[in-house]
Order: sequence, then C-alpha cells, then structure tokens
Amino acid sequence: MFAKQNREQFVTVLLAGGFGTRIAHLLSDTPKPMAPVAGRPFVEWVIRYFASFGLRRFVLSTGHLSEVIETHFANRAPANLEVICRRESSPLGTAGGFLNAAEAFAEPEGGWLVANGDSLVVTNPMALVDAARARGWDAAILGLEVADASRFGSLCVAADGTLRGFAEKCPGIGLINAGVYWFGPFCRDGFPSQRPLSFELDVFPHLIAKGIRIGVVPVSAPFIDIGTPSSLAEAETFIARLTGKTEFL
Repeated sequence: MFAKQNREQFVTVLLAGGFGTRIAHLLSDTPKPMAPVAGRPFVEWVIRYFASFGLRRFVLSTGHLSEVIETHFANRAPANLEVICRRESSPLGTAGGFLNAAEAFAEPEGGWLVANGDSLVVTNPMALVDAARARGWDAAILGLEVADASRFGSLCVAADGTLRGFAEKCPGIGLINAGVYWFGPFCRDGFPSQRPLSFELDVFPHLIAKGIRIGVVPVSAPFIDIGTPSSLAEAETFIARLTGKTEFL
C-alpha cells in the first residue's frame, strides 16, 4: 500500500459534463452532478469521499450548465483541496472530456484516477493503483459485482484478471463497469485521436488491441448512480449513511 503523503502524485478527474436527461425535469437549471443531496452538491460528496483517502488534486470535466459547477467550486471548494474545472466547448465523450481535463495538469507521477461525478462506489479508489502496480498492469478498471447486470452490461475478464472486453446487457449476477479507472503515467498517449471519444466503445478496445494490459479489480460495495428519479430520491439516505461511517473533510 502507498503512503498517504505520496498521493499528491495523483490527479483525479471527475466527469461532470453530461445532460442528465432522465432527471432534468427535477433539477431545473442545475446540472446533474450538482443535484443537492444532504446539504451539498452530489459531486462535492464524491470529491470529499475521494479526499478521505488522501487525494488532494481534482479536475472537473464540465459541459452542460458548466458555469453552475464553476461558480460553486470557485467560491466554496472544500478546504485544503485543489479543485479546478475544465469546460468542454463541444461534447467530447467521456474519454474526450478526460483528455481535455487532463491538460490542466502536467503528467502526474502516480497517474490519473477517473470517476463519474454522478455516481459513487463506496470502496477505496486507491485499490486500483495498488492492484495495478502489484501485477504490472498499465491501467485498471473497477468492476462492481451486482445481482442484476441487465441495466449496465458486464465486463469480460481473462483468467489473469485483465480486461477482454464488454458484454451485452443480460440479466443475472455480473461484474459491471463501475466507471472508476486508473491510467498509469503517459498511458493516455495511446488513446485514439478522434472526438468524441468513449472509454468503453473506443479507448479500452483500442488499448487492448495495442497490447496495453488493463486490469479489472472486482469489488462488492454499496453503489449509487443518481441518473434516474428513483436513484436520485435514494441519494439522501445513501449519503447520510456514508457520512456516519467515513471521516469526510
């Protein structure tokens, strides 16, 4: 495991540029990651959770209603954290948004952690780094064990723990993409050049074809994605339970 002081070597990019069409009618002029939950924007809870593991540098990839996110963190960013925003001038896709946001920092010695700003997995994100370095992987993806993978689709994992690809959505127990990634230093140099750019459809298949070893780290952990009216309604209770167990900043 890596010492907490070494976590300054990492930069965390949170993807916060989506339109949130399924819950837009509930939020008015508020972008989905800024949905108010337990007294704070949801994406701020994501930042605070990651920060509880020693991470200190964050970039938010913004798009839809980006000025709302920018204004909030310019005035009320959590203390002792570096939080900046990088706006997309046009939709770039998940991986394109990451690359645009990554331009805000020099290549970090520890690599890049990437997560969605509208979901949260209650597990140590640094486990990706520990597992990847222990097994010589170039990148890693968090695989979440769920009872029904029909909404998400499943990860295909080789016997050595590396990613083979993505399966079609099917009912039953499965390992899904939790939307949390680690990319080692300069791994992004191997990304395709087109925009928009998707992690699942473009980046991971391209890297696998080039021989880049992408490990899958399976976890069974509480998870929430606020992308539907029902899950947004559950977020208040989810965060309330979490704050009772975690030392947030």
